[in-house]
Amino acid sequence: MEKLTAKVENLPEKYKNRGGRWLTDSYVCDEVDPNCHPLGPNNKLFFAPGIVTGTRAPSSGRISVGAKSPLTGGIKEANAGTPFAEQLALLGYSAIVVEGVPKEKGKYWQLEVDKKGFKLNEAKTGIGEELSKAYGELFKKHGKHVGIASIGVAGEQQLAASGICFNDIDGRASRYAGRGGLGAVMGSKGLKYIIVDDKGAKEVEIKDKSLFNEGKKKLAKAITTHDVTKKGGTLNAYGTAALINVMNEAGGLPTRNFREGRFEGAEKVSGETIKKVCEERGGVGAMGHPCHASCLIQCSNVYPYEDGTEHVSCIEYESAWAFGPNCGIDNLDHIAELIRLTNEYGLDTIEMGGTIAVAMDGGLAEFGDGEKAIEMMKEIHKGTPLGKILASGAVTTGKTLGVTRVPACKGQNLPAYEPRAVKGIGYVYATSTMGADHTSGYTIAPEILGVGGSADPLDTDKSAMARGFMDTTAFLDSTGYCLFIAFPILDIQEGFEGMVETVNGVLGTSWTGDDVARIGKEITEMERAFNKAAGFTKADDRIPEFMKLEKLPPLNEVWNVPDSDLDKVFK
Repeated sequence: MEKLTAKVENLPEKYKNRGGRWLTDSYVCDEVDPNCHPLGPNNKLFFAPGIVTGTRAPSSGRISVGAKSPLTGGIKEANAGTPFAEQLALLGYSAIVVEGVPKEKGKYWQLEVDKKGFKLNEAKTGIGEELSKAYGELFKKHGKHVGIASIGVAGEQQLAASGICFNDIDGRASRYAGRGGLGAVMGSKGLKYIIVDDKGAKEVEIKDKSLFNEGKKKLAKAITTHDVTKKGGTLNAYGTAALINVMNEAGGLPTRNFREGRFEGAEKVSGETIKKVCEERGGVGAMGHPCHASCLIQCSNVYPYEDGTEHVSCIEYESAWAFGPNCGIDNLDHIAELIRLTNEYGLDTIEMGGTIAVAMDGGLAEFGDGEKAIEMMKEIHKGTPLGKILASGAVTTGKTLGVTRVPACKGQNLPAYEPRAVKGIGYVYATSTMGADHTSGYTIAPEILGVGGSADPLDTDKSAMARGFMDTTAFLDSTGYCLFIAFPILDIQEGFEGMVETVNGVLGTSWTGDDVARIGKEITEMERAFNKAAGFTKADDRIPEFMKLEKLPPLNEVWNVPDSDLDKVFK
């Protein structure tokens, strides 16, 4: 970006067979100074499709984005499911590397990628606008078939809660590599858009098509027969927000900035109610919506206004919780509007829901006041001092307002599972290289859902479980598969075999389940080494202090895991 040039290079031989998170991590660890300023010229931003992305393997259309995080100060990988990922892979590119910062400030640029190569031009569309309008203008110019990655106004302002937005299967600006503030990194480099046109592209090379096809069949069968992921199953019928009632019943649904574990208005914002509203209002309202072409699970939705026109897509569990129970809000239309604004401004819904809750704790609004929450969100688009504080995340907002109850690990707001009620996920929040991140190791599967075995959520001895989930997830994030295939492959051995076989089919490797663990461990240890070099210590692998002191109703549990047990995770 300093020279405003783009070129194609061969993938380094040492990165052969790496994709997704494995590849972005490798680049970050090899090319980024752990002590650099995340928004300075020495940070780099990496986009990498997964190993099987673009092959039409089931639920495989994901891309990883990596850099040093301005939110956590450590290494960060965030990923999204989007046609953009498949298109980049079909063009034959393993990664896009963005480095340097432009000499001329106040301008933004767009990178255009097609089968002929790259072009870097000034971006003159959509600066300061809501992303849906900007995407509409880009599709009108380039065609509805292109894939788009972009930042919104929050990324333009280089604010730490900003994410990187991708289009969904219908062209909406709604699929996010949201966590860790990577939108701010993209903004610091003056890069507004990446536009990918795969017209005329060849198929992704598959070294062993027979093995790949056999693995694809096994994995597809597992996905389409498992109760959580099959057609008409939990995720397809009710979306991820099906977990609202489940976590509420378990006493682990964080409510009013993690004061309680059960929300009296949970039913009003649940996946079951979202489905009911979609059916009653009709129009574009729909459940079972895919984010990209190869998705078999189809857990997204399109939520309508009362007149049946589109309000937002989609209301996911984390987003519904962040702006709902966590803020004491039980009005689905208010929640939908908060999600819509977050998408339009280019922000992470988890971080922003947590931030609004902290702001409510700081006296800027009453818990449950959805209209005031919407007003606060609009300050971000205006670029006011309050808007800039809010879009810098929960920790910054808490410090500014003098709030001590800030539920964050390594600077990142906790997601929608209460660690006092579900100890395993607390281990993950505390020790993950990514900051508080449920997708780093989804121990909720056995602890709450009974998938992959059954574990008592209140059992405090979870160091081995947390490490196992984090290592395996690191591999899964490298394949390009959706995290939700974890449900069937944890329960159905043939599905796990199929996942590994598809990877081997693409690469021509002969990896086994042992290699999944080995590679995953290599990835997490690489990340730990970067964070250590950036100044992280054992003191960063801790749960917020107030959770050790305050009992969580209705279970009346505190965080009672000894620090020494957290230190065992990566021993």
